[in-house]
Amino acid sequence: MKKLDSFILKSFFGPFIMTFLIVIFVLMLQFLWLYIDELVGKGLSFGVILEFLGWGSATLIPMALPLASLLASIMTMGNMGENNELLAMKAAGISLQRIIAPLIIVSVIISIGAFFASNDLIPVAYNKIYTLRDDIGKTKEEIKIPTGIFYNGVDGYTIRIASRDDNNIMHDVMVYNHSSNKGNVSLTVADSGLVRLSPDKSSMIFTLYSGINYEETNRIQYKDTSLTLQKIDFSQQEVIIPLENYAFKKSDDARYGNEIMAKDLKQLAIDRDSLEIVFEKTLSSQLKKSIFSGNLMYTYQFDSSRVGNYKGYIPADSIFMDIDIRNKEKALSSAMNMINNQVSSYQFYERELFQSAHPLRRSIIESYRKFTLSLACLIFFFIGAPLGAIIRKGGLGTPVIISMLFFVVYWVVDISGKKLANDGAIGPFIGTFISTFVLIPIGVFLTVKSTRDSALFNADAYKIFFNKISNKISGLRRKKTA
Repeated sequence: MKKLDSFILKSFFGPFIMTFLIVIFVLMLQFLWLYIDELVGKGLSFGVILEFLGWGSATLIPMALPLASLLASIMTMGNMGENNELLAMKAAGISLQRIIAPLIIVSVIISIGAFFASNDLIPVAYNKIYTLRDDIGKTKEEIKIPTGIFYNGVDGYTIRIASRDDNNIMHDVMVYNHSSNKGNVSLTVADSGLVRLSPDKSSMIFTLYSGINYEETNRIQYKDTSLTLQKIDFSQQEVIIPLENYAFKKSDDARYGNEIMAKDLKQLAIDRDSLEIVFEKTLSSQLKKSIFSGNLMYTYQFDSSRVGNYKGYIPADSIFMDIDIRNKEKALSSAMNMINNQVSSYQFYERELFQSAHPLRRSIIESYRKFTLSLACLIFFFIGAPLGAIIRKGGLGTPVIISMLFFVVYWVVDISGKKLANDGAIGPFIGTFISTFVLIPIGVFLTVKSTRDSALFNADAYKIFFNKISNKISGLRRKKTA
């Protein structure tokens, strides 16, 4: 039996690792496409981009791991069924439960690993991703000076280039120095020049040829209204312009640990306790304000317990029987104003309560979602293994199509449940585990069918069934015509 278990495990691990890497790669392309605008044009090194994509791939584990578990289990059992290995095992008296027993143990281990990845790895990955995005966002785009216009993309300077040849030599260069905030008092004009960045990107260096420096003072002193203009000709000159935030600077420590996605179960539990206290205080304060509000100062007057033994309905018209029209209009207007004020108060209470309830719901949902990844891996195995034993098709054809159908259903239900729970339409527990509740009956149904050697996906069985119905209908028609 040990050889059999070893054979089954080897058959499973190959497709599992392959499909996991393929799914991560495909999702990584989507992740890269999502953040490509933040990465290009910043002069980032390959190591920084690789680190960003590495932490990004860690955040994709909740999508990749369940799909890999589903697809690998279908392929494993489907390959064994297609090659008649499954039939040979059953002919030897080995039940399907015994065949998939080692795979069940492996799936449990994968589920446990998925929990630790969700609780320990993914929060760190989100913290690193947020920090890297902030560092990249602070990095300015690389300087590309266009021709024919006045370019002010460099702080404190305005640059104009008439043209640029194939050797990247600039012609008719003008550099205005506005760093002193005194206007156009410093100008450098050159016939041609080259530009380059220093190795650490802390400055931009212009090497100018055949030009003139103009420098003037625009300060008018007492009894001296003359302005001084200094003109210096040069054959070659270097103009060094200091730059800030053009070189990527990586932060030493991740600083987004307070984000909800960057917290583990222990931190979420602490947040939950604090948010529950804030929510209860807000709710209690609103209740007191509602009861003792000036708009409801006469709430007790029509209480049946304060009107003797009277029980029943008080007609609204009888209230104004002894009041003239002017006082009646005044009373109704005052009542309407109080009602409108109270409605406005309740609308404000609703917004105030949402501000304390929404973070609480999110922390509860994220606490539950630490477990949904593990459950999804386990449930997808109990869907994939029986399904592969039933369809008896291996490879990347039929198993991929079937697994994607199940995964799309799971993901749509999971995302919808999470959104409804975040909005407060349903409870956090139901919204988080609704995808699990949908998948469990499917897994149980397929497991039962596979243990009974059901022809659930056998096209020939359906053809025989429909042929029998067709033959019966044809027989009835013959009897009627006879």
